[in-house]
Amino acid sequence: MKPSLYLETSIISYLAALPSRDLIVAAHQQITHEWWSQRREMYDLFVSDLVIQEVRRGDTSAAERRMDVLRGLKRLVINGQVRSLVKDFIQECCLPARAKEDTVHVALAAVHGMDYLLTWNCKHIANSLTRQKVTDSCRSHGLKAPIISTPEELPEEE
Repeated sequence: MKPSLYLETSIISYLAALPSRDLIVAAHQQITHEWWSQRREMYDLFVSDLVIQEVRRGDTSAAERRMDVLRGLKRLVINGQVRSLVKDFIQECCLPARAKEDTVHVALAAVHGMDYLLTWNCKHIANSLTRQKVTDSCRSHGLKAPIISTPEELPEEE
């Protein structure tokens, strides 16, 4: 059985974006494209309605490219348990209240038992402080926290 992996919106955006002139963004795009072409088959991939809402925003042609990436991927549902965990994460200061959509991504992955949450959002999600707080909070709620990772950090072998 393949490990489950929730794709946060930044991954989809990097896959569908035109090449960036910013060196760091361009490097992230390249790493993401390599992961997508070489390693995504190692995982059972999931997105959510929130990801779909987020990728539809902005420029129409860019949104279409992002939506193309999502075709055929399974969806996780935002249910009462997810909404409750979002509130708890915010109260427990796992993620800032101003980053509610980011908190929803993390809660979705935790509630649905994802093995991994893949993101390039290092400000609110993929940073050491958030990872530890999410792990501790999930444990206190009887949940297993997903491993929060960037494509660069994701282990090559399971």
